[in-house]
Amino acid sequence: MSSVTPIAPPDDEQGHPGQTAEQAAGQAAGQPLLPLAGQTPPMRADAARNRTRLLEAAARLVAERGPEHLTMEAVAAAASVGKGTVFRRFGDRGGLLMALLDHSERLYQESFLTGPPPLGPGAPPVRRLEEFGLATLRHLAAHRALLLAAEPEACRRFEPPPRRLVLTHLTTLLREAGAGGDAELLAHTLASHLDVALLHHLTQRRGMPLERLEAGWLDLVARITRT
Repeated sequence: MSSVTPIAPPDDEQGHPGQTAEQAAGQAAGQPLLPLAGQTPPMRADAARNRTRLLEAAARLVAERGPEHLTMEAVAAAASVGKGTVFRRFGDRGGLLMALLDHSERLYQESFLTGPPPLGPGAPPVRRLEEFGLATLRHLAAHRALLLAAEPEACRRFEPPPRRLVLTHLTTLLREAGAGGDAELLAHTLASHLDVALLHHLTQRRGMPLERLEAGWLDLVARITRT
């Protein structure tokens, strides 16, 4: 969920019938369509040091005040740089928060793209769908505060590359599983269950245990893939 490279038009983002999840992900990773976490353009040594210093300052502020109080101005002051430097490096507050999540996001993405089965390649597609949802719910729960703070405004929620990567993965697995109907729209239905704001509401406001959301995910996958 970190840096953004050029993205292909929306028609290409969901893959094509006949592609495996790994071919779609390979297209996403090999061509600059849906960048994975950690894929930052090469930068000069001094720029890399400045980025590290800014992230260290941001991490300290998050630890002291919580992510909801993190601002670009506060990071600039803590790192003794101009506010424009922070904006040039991260784009906006969401980009900064995503950069803080880079390591955990990279491990999460690698787990379903190249990790061992049943989450990674090699397992039947329905089993992979089941495991993907469970892994995603646990990832959201573990990093809920930062992810909530980094949520884009409503009209841009479906644009960030990490969200598009998830939709590509779900669409391709649904096609591999032979699920009927419109795979792309069904992928959006599945993805709506894997939403950090929904997870926060159900676990923190409604008091639901994470296990209930996991059971709901398995039931949803079974209903959608039943032929």
